[in-house]
Amino acid sequence: MKPVVITGNDLTIEEVVRVSRYGAAVQLNKDAKERVIASRKAVDTLTAEERVVYGITTGFGNFCNTVISSNESRKLQRNLIISHAVGAGEPFEEEVVRAIILLRINNLAKGYSGIRLETLLTMILMLNKGVTPVVPQKGSLGASGDLVPLSHMVLPMLGMGKAVYQNQIYDGGTAMDLAGIPTIELTEKEGLALINGTQVMTAAGTLALFDTLWLVKTADIAAALSFEAQNGIIDALDPRIQELRPHKGQIDTARIINRLLKESKNITRQGELRVQDAYSLRCVPQVHGASKDALNYVKEKIEIEINSVTDNPIIFADTYEGISGGNFHGQAMALSFDFLGIAVAELGSIAERRIERMVNSNLSGLPAFLVEHGGLNSGYMIVQYSAASLVSENKVLAHPASVDSIPSSANQEDHVSMGTIAARKANEIMKNVRRILAMELMCACQAVDLRGNKGLGIGTEAAYGLIREKIEKLVEDRALYEDINQSEELIKSGELIKRVEQEAGELLF
Repeated sequence: MKPVVITGNDLTIEEVVRVSRYGAAVQLNKDAKERVIASRKAVDTLTAEERVVYGITTGFGNFCNTVISSNESRKLQRNLIISHAVGAGEPFEEEVVRAIILLRINNLAKGYSGIRLETLLTMILMLNKGVTPVVPQKGSLGASGDLVPLSHMVLPMLGMGKAVYQNQIYDGGTAMDLAGIPTIELTEKEGLALINGTQVMTAAGTLALFDTLWLVKTADIAAALSFEAQNGIIDALDPRIQELRPHKGQIDTARIINRLLKESKNITRQGELRVQDAYSLRCVPQVHGASKDALNYVKEKIEIEINSVTDNPIIFADTYEGISGGNFHGQAMALSFDFLGIAVAELGSIAERRIERMVNSNLSGLPAFLVEHGGLNSGYMIVQYSAASLVSENKVLAHPASVDSIPSSANQEDHVSMGTIAARKANEIMKNVRRILAMELMCACQAVDLRGNKGLGIGTEAAYGLIREKIEKLVEDRALYEDINQSEELIKSGELIKRVEQEAGELLF
């Protein structure tokens, strides 16, 4: 796999996924090395001249007015890490931690952090040799950055904490030894340079967004199959309607659903069976489209954030200054990840309504709960229950984290973002919606079978065929969780989208 070259300026979401999820190697660009060295020289000068610069010659947080002598500065940086490593909860998945390290490397490579080159190269070795710190998910306020989880990231670099190496958890020092990576001693500014930033929330949110961008395609496929299952009225997808309200996501969604349904014999025209469909079919362009527009906004914000400087203080090597600001504050990401969670939750909400319309015989005209011999068989009755439960949970999770703030550090840090909570919640919502869509795909295929398949569209035929390769028609009750697992795996693996796009073209939005 082609290595990802770090410049500090042009890292992409796709490259984050390649490194974090698929193990692509990381290399540091020559210009970035020179910037890091120049930034370090500025820190050394500030230290030698004993200038008052936050976190270099002073304490942290409310101790910002406490001057630290030069002979204590190294202990200051070590104490910062060990005192801030107070995380709680289950650890992040390894891919999230790898993304955290990568984003921090990219931030440091911009040359405004004052870190030593050898410290930065240690982080790159950890990625390339597979040493992944154990980082608890909880404990960050999202300002001053992700101090708590990033401190856990740093501990193995000092020979402390815990780390995963070759699928085993070791003491941090042992993991580094096994990988042949020397541990380090932090010098002036380095502890602060490693932990004062938004990389934890941004890493978790980046991976959640990447998976959601794929999930939106699945939502369109599932909705198109539900159109087939319910003899949906194609007139509502007329491009002329969308152009009169030209939101890009709405226009794109109508185009995609029309493409998936091309050549279908199951869809109807206005007035043939009924005049209008329920909103869960008729308003798919408007609902899915709004979520797509939201996701594209989040994508834009992430692309800015992963290539930004989020330190404090920021070191300007050309003027030998260390200036305190607020780039560590996660509000831009907190709002974005709250928006992400809300946008994906709505995809699940409308999907569950489409499931209800298929399993409810009063609405579908099909056998109750999509099974013959109902009563003896419950069919898909409780599938809808489960989907409804996940939708309800998502409504709780979608409450914005960013509207909360609790002052910290003796009120010196009196407004915080809670952005890491927002990112974690968005990821959980995404997983719930993936499960709901897996259920909708199953229900739609069953409904097509029961109604009688007159001929599916080019995209829906591909989806139906793949699902029926894995999940046979339900004739009598069986353990449906296994079917749902199979359906969900087709989504997670990307196999469903790949099969559909082979026939219908790329589902671009």
